[in-house]
Amino acid sequence: MPRVTVCHSPAPRQVLEKVLDLAQGATVADALGGCGLVPAEGELVGIWGRRAELSQPLRDGDRVELVRPLRVDPKVARRERFRRQGSRAAGLFAGRRPGAKPGY
Repeated sequence: MPRVTVCHSPAPRQVLEKVLDLAQGATVADALGGCGLVPAEGELVGIWGRRAELSQPLRDGDRVELVRPLRVDPKVARRERFRRQGSRAAGLFAGRRPGAKPGY
């Protein structure tokens, strides 16, 4: 009997995990159904971070993930955050002490 973990994040900073013991030959759809989850429009299903089909068979130790779509492209969000904060308030050395040497 394969034992799989099903992970789902219904809201930001909220992650639900459930461990299931499934019958041999179970698929991704069986694992989601065992948790009462159905992929909504735009949600992606994956195994260990790689996209998977609902008909894909599962192996022991797999981690099935139901992922919400991104609202904002991370690159765009970073550019906007940098534009708001300015070059002095963002980056690796932004929190330097006053009078500290440049660099490390």
